[in-house]
Amino acid sequence: MRDLVSCFSENAVGVSHSSCSSYSKNACISPTLSPSTQNSVSCVYKIVLSTQKQLIITVTWCRTHSNQGFSLSFGDEDPTIAAAAFRLNTNSRFFRKKKGSKFLESDDSKIEIIWDLSNAKYESGPEPVDGYSILVLIDSEIGLLLGDVREETVTKKLKANPSIAKVSLISRREHCSGNTLYTTKARFCDTGSWHDILIKCSGENDGLKFPVLSVCIDKKTVIRVKRLQWNFRGNQTIFVDGLLVDLLWDVHDWFFNPVSGLAVFMFRTRSGMDSRLWLEEKMARKEKDGVEFSLLIYACKST
Repeated sequence: MRDLVSCFSENAVGVSHSSCSSYSKNACISPTLSPSTQNSVSCVYKIVLSTQKQLIITVTWCRTHSNQGFSLSFGDEDPTIAAAAFRLNTNSRFFRKKKGSKFLESDDSKIEIIWDLSNAKYESGPEPVDGYSILVLIDSEIGLLLGDVREETVTKKLKANPSIAKVSLISRREHCSGNTLYTTKARFCDTGSWHDILIKCSGENDGLKFPVLSVCIDKKTVIRVKRLQWNFRGNQTIFVDGLLVDLLWDVHDWFFNPVSGLAVFMFRTRSGMDSRLWLEEKMARKEKDGVEFSLLIYACKST
């Protein structure tokens, strides 16, 4: 009997394993349509210390007309529930401490946060792409290291040889607004390649009679949903880097709730031996040893 991965992969849309570093964001789209604006990004990390103690750390980057910065919260996978233990506004007129450290306690652990955003470089989103570093020490152990600083540099700076926790990115949430065109990058497992993701809703302006939803990964169209106003919710299984990925879309409010105008797209990996979709049993997923990854895109249509 064949395994479930083989069975699923026959019907799933496959994406090559090759790197997408040369991929143009304007591939598959009209050159006259500008991508939407990314307002906030939340990354949820699972930390396993050398003592086998586990923590959840959420790092959120945001940018508005008056504020820009990041926050860290501990203890819950949902950043809307977990209270921010540390928040920094790098765009404040009164407080621009782009470099510093802070001590705090959470879940019986002593935590030190060391950050340096003095030379941070940004592109179109709120998350820096270069020239920054964030270090989170948990009980004198390196729990999370983001940015440009390497572990050897941290060890030298601390004048010690701290243990290094095991870190897994389990969720990434992006909030966007603007046109119905969204671009981002994602890596579906710790050892996988980075992939460019493009989501576009075409309509009358593109010469189409009915709206069409297209999702491209590395220039390849993995789904194309016609007559979107009737097929505003659905899911498709795709195959990326040897992993089964459930792709779900819900664009109901684009058509029937213009006040909200919010659509949701989700990419979630799952075990090949698990035939359930990600949304069927949330508690069952928590009992698994493997770490799954999910990418959620909240897309607000404002034009």
